[in-house]
Amino acid sequence: MDLKVGIVGMPNVGKSTLFQTLTKKQVDIANYPFCTIEPNIGVVSVPDYRLDKLTEFSNSKKTISAIVEFVDIAGLVKGANEGEGLGNQFLSHIREVNAIVYVLRAFKNDNIINVLDDVDPIGAKNVLDTELILKDLDTVEKRLISLEKEAKTGNADSKKELVVFGKLKDNLNKGIQIRDIDLDDKEKICLKNYSFLTNKPCLYLLNGVDEDVDPKILSFFESNNYPYLIIDVKTEFDVASMTREEREMLGLQTESELDILIRRSYKLLDLITFFTTGEDETRAWTIRNGTMAPEAGGAIHSDFEHKFIKASVIDWKKLIDCGSFEKARSLGLLRSEGKEYLVKDGDVIEFKHGQ
Repeated sequence: MDLKVGIVGMPNVGKSTLFQTLTKKQVDIANYPFCTIEPNIGVVSVPDYRLDKLTEFSNSKKTISAIVEFVDIAGLVKGANEGEGLGNQFLSHIREVNAIVYVLRAFKNDNIINVLDDVDPIGAKNVLDTELILKDLDTVEKRLISLEKEAKTGNADSKKELVVFGKLKDNLNKGIQIRDIDLDDKEKICLKNYSFLTNKPCLYLLNGVDEDVDPKILSFFESNNYPYLIIDVKTEFDVASMTREEREMLGLQTESELDILIRRSYKLLDLITFFTTGEDETRAWTIRNGTMAPEAGGAIHSDFEHKFIKASVIDWKKLIDCGSFEKARSLGLLRSEGKEYLVKDGDVIEFKHGQ
């Protein structure tokens, strides 16, 4: 599954350092034939202790994790929607990603130029939001012109879309991002073919240490339910290659902050993981939450979806506790599920398909 997360921010906020740190964790893409590495793309594994446990359980020769692609998007500046600082090019790059991580400067360093007058994460967020809102507004207004012409011909679909896009325009003009507009399911269908910038899930990364971040800033993000993380990107860059033991010796938390960022980015899109495991390989597979068994099988091979017969399913922890598939089967914990089964996060699955 294609999962690209764009790293977005103003110049000199630590964006490139974050990307360089992430690429230290880059996977061997030989295991992922659909991936191509470009200079601004880093392909990293999603940390998952369940995968490690299952590898140990099966004594697997190979372990293949779920992955996320991070895209380093050059710094945005005020006026980007009008082409300032190669803005159109950068905004088009954002259009191609599935989710966005906003990097906001929270650290103080007089030796690093700040494009804002002061260290102001909220101000930086507002600048970035405005640029994306204005770009979406431009897209909506251009589409409205076409829809008005189509609606006059009596096209029923265009009439429905015209109402929805009018609603988008009104809200964008108020500074409300598309993801925050109250749309019903039918209205959301009208947006399906458009890659609106402000409709993408986002996570705010405050670059600095906890002491750098004013409690008022935290209150702002929390009161508005904006998902955020505080990460000292420079420190993570310096210790990115360290083992858990080495981090512990230095008094750092054993889990990398970047591992948390990677997992949070993965969850932004409401993704879940199921596993296949055996002597040859233990592998994590990425699917959307709410995926039924045949479609999940399609993540492995198209035959698993189109020629699906049944799936043998067990929760990963129950399998580990049983000690073997045979024991799990004898206890009735290895279930046989059909086409209507909704795959759950952490399922271990064996698919049976026809010839």
